[in-house]
Amino acid sequence: MTNAIIIAVVAIIIGAAVWYIIKEKKQGKCVGCPNSKVCGSKCSGSCHGCAGHE
Repeated sequence: MTNAIIIAVVAIIIGAAVWYIIKEKKQGKCVGCPNSKVCGSKCSGSCHGCAGHE
């Protein structure tokens, strides 16, 4: 029973993390990119910085 509870908690944590990343990508933000809040353009799939902010 304890193993089932631990697996459920881990699954909820992973699911929440995936949901957060998908939500941020839909808004055009790069999760983990230090320039994601200062860039005016949408995320291109990888963090290379943006023009003028490198």
